[in-house]
Amino acid sequence: MRSHLKHFINGEWVASTGSETINVINPATEEVIGQISNGTEEDLDKAVAAARAAFPSFSQTSKQERIDLLNRIADEYEKRKDDIVEMITQELGAPLKMSYKMHYNMGLSHFRQAAKELETFEFSERRGSTLIRKEAIGVSGLITPWNFPTNQTSTKLASAFAAGSTVILKPSELTPYAAIILAEVFEAAGLPKGVFNLVNGSGEIVGNGISSHPDIDFVSFTGSGAVGQKISENAAKTVKRVALELGGKSPLIVLDDYDVKKAAKMAVANVLTNSGQVCTAATRTLIPKSKKDEFVKAVKEVLPQFPVGDPRDEKTYYGPLVSEKQYDRVQEYIKKGQSEGATLVAGGTGKPEGLEKGYYVKPTVFADVKNDMIIAQEEIFGPVMSILTYENLDEAIEIANDTIYGLAGYVIGEDEVTVDRVASSIRAGRITVNQAPADFSAPFGGYKQSGFGREWGDYGIEEYLEIKAVVGMPS
Repeated sequence: MRSHLKHFINGEWVASTGSETINVINPATEEVIGQISNGTEEDLDKAVAAARAAFPSFSQTSKQERIDLLNRIADEYEKRKDDIVEMITQELGAPLKMSYKMHYNMGLSHFRQAAKELETFEFSERRGSTLIRKEAIGVSGLITPWNFPTNQTSTKLASAFAAGSTVILKPSELTPYAAIILAEVFEAAGLPKGVFNLVNGSGEIVGNGISSHPDIDFVSFTGSGAVGQKISENAAKTVKRVALELGGKSPLIVLDDYDVKKAAKMAVANVLTNSGQVCTAATRTLIPKSKKDEFVKAVKEVLPQFPVGDPRDEKTYYGPLVSEKQYDRVQEYIKKGQSEGATLVAGGTGKPEGLEKGYYVKPTVFADVKNDMIIAQEEIFGPVMSILTYENLDEAIEIANDTIYGLAGYVIGEDEVTVDRVASSIRAGRITVNQAPADFSAPFGGYKQSGFGREWGDYGIEEYLEIKAVVGMPS
């Protein structure tokens, strides 16, 4: 069993000032694989003091120094590929091939992309006799989720380092070990002391502590809407800036000119990726009413191509949910879908056959879903698809936007003019057309209750900067 009871503060692994520990569970086996320290307010204060002390010098490093640093981090990250892939599979339950293709690679891409963005990023601009400067925002508190232990963490860290900001990271207590490996990567890359600090622990103590700490200047949070609201309330007391990436209930609109079988495969792949534990998952599939039966049949046919199972089996497409709590939550939503009158096309409650151990959920598909049903409005965060129908494009767009969320949207179609119309009409921060690959230079963030602020690329760096105007500055 892995026991890691120290925090990384001011360039060193130091013992916690408290004695409480938190068990880390392998969701595929339900076994304890390790323990971390439940950090205290005193631990956090030490980390903030270290970041505050390191900020004056780190914020004044040159752009080239930070480019070199980010590239060294990426180089060291690549050396730990096997460790990162193995750890994500153990603590998250992601299949080994997914831990590599998605989790590991996304984390690496953010460090490489940030270095690339800095090459052309301008930190000053002259307007006549006025000089406008972009300066590092200060000490940044980062609170990251369990569903993407490298992606969500790396994009925040890469942007902060690129901007010249120092940080305190609190990863999820469900998946803390990927962040511990990152700390070791930063050590090996020669990150100056105090620039990066890691405090493990609960949201109640460390998370609340970060969002309310008077010496933290900025908070970046990815997680649930309820916690995001609490962070905003805490941050308001010291008038600190906040960036929130929250939930989603993303629509996937299939246009009537697209091949139904191809669309079904895209839709199923999207909603089952990472066991459905994706904030941008296309959990509401909108189909022309005339093609509903054909689409439902196609979904049934492609489902076997996306098997649930042991994360170490190379045939597995998705593994267990991250925890018993998450498993119970998804089971309740499946029950709600049935009680609301939606037609259960596949899956349902209970565990898949032969997978009694572990937090596995059947791939579940509902048809005849109305957009006012709970399963169409609330984020389930599991492998559950809702199929809705529309009569015309205006109705499709209306349904797509009839939600409190606006994180992502998807359009599948052949006609470019129609695709553009739909993509322009969906009120969400990122629209993907015909399963296009990720663009790590493009901004990522949401509308409405999906949060505010942007990550990835140059927009991500901007989040960690303040704007200063120096008026009357001689040229």
